[in-house]
Amino acid sequence: MHAFSGSSSAAPAADRKEHVIDAMRGFAALLVAYFHCRQVVWVGMQSFHHVYGHALSPGVLAGYLTFPFAWGSAGVPIFFVISGYCIHRNAALKLAADPAYRLDAPNFWARRFVRIYPVLLAALLLTLALDAISLQFAPVSHKIRDIGVTAFLVNLFSLQGVAGYTYGSNGALWTLSLEIQFYAIYPLLFAARKRFGMPAVLATVALVNVVSAWVLERHDLQFFTSYWLSWTIGALIADVRAQRPGAAGAVSRGWYAAAAVLLAAGCGAFHFGQYGAFQLWAAGFACFLYRALAQPPRMNAPMRVFGWFGDFSYSLYLVHLPLFVCIGSVLYRSELQLPIWPSFAFMAAAIPVAYLFYRLFEQPAMRWSARLKPARRAAIAPAAERVV
Repeated sequence: MHAFSGSSSAAPAADRKEHVIDAMRGFAALLVAYFHCRQVVWVGMQSFHHVYGHALSPGVLAGYLTFPFAWGSAGVPIFFVISGYCIHRNAALKLAADPAYRLDAPNFWARRFVRIYPVLLAALLLTLALDAISLQFAPVSHKIRDIGVTAFLVNLFSLQGVAGYTYGSNGALWTLSLEIQFYAIYPLLFAARKRFGMPAVLATVALVNVVSAWVLERHDLQFFTSYWLSWTIGALIADVRAQRPGAAGAVSRGWYAAAAVLLAAGCGAFHFGQYGAFQLWAAGFACFLYRALAQPPRMNAPMRVFGWFGDFSYSLYLVHLPLFVCIGSVLYRSELQLPIWPSFAFMAAAIPVAYLFYRLFEQPAMRWSARLKPARRAAIAPAAERVV
């Protein structure tokens, strides 16, 4: 479904729910992309303030207004929560209609494979090409890691964080390996949900999440178990909505207040480390999503814009960082810039490139994945085919 389909507030509730998902996905992609953009091209808030102080010129005000993007990594738990919701949603609906429903794991894995890997392969090759250009300009950006064959294969098989590092300058790929690991383990999670119920599954995942983070993260090992809770919270929302589809009117607006409190707490906790902030952000976005799905907001202009970005958020996520590094290497020899304006120009350049990448590689993968769907399908299946 295209982000601009439908007609404002008169659109059916199901369409508005899709717009909520697309808008959150687009918002998260832009948040992460500009977070990285500031890192690649800008000197940072501290140096910026040291030079300009309390000046009130447009350029200075624009720089200060980008301050919230210091927490741009919050986009990652948004992706994880949405992914858990979208991946589990169709199965949750079928399970609510038929408690004997069994997930077709081979078909699920096949659709996920053809949806992700052709696009990932193209992104890795693009990273190689862009980094090859960046390496011609000294000093070489510190963002560029190994672009050899071993590193390529580690990332192609989604082992970054466990068997190696992210490929070249594409540091954003660290989350994709986790996403693929979530998909690999999902049939087991679904079987556990059928046998023990979602509350028991969530409690177990929460325990595993904490233990994994304590054991692995401090040794610089990133495995899905350390981030599993945020994904499972999204699946819980899908399960609750499927089991109680008529309870929308009973969902209080207090969920929005809870979301605001948790998001603010995550920003405060980020000073002490990423892990705690991620858990709080995930809980906050889950509260927002739960309330928004119960009573979807009107499809206003900002939602439509974010929804359009949501259509190609996977492509934007895959290509933005090596593109920023390449532009910075060619134009500025990787030297950080004092004005904030170049960061806006970098973002403006990344958007059409990402959209073209989406048309060339992601859309064909989506069509290929759709052809593998079982003959009988839920009416809301298309959103789950997007990579979040």
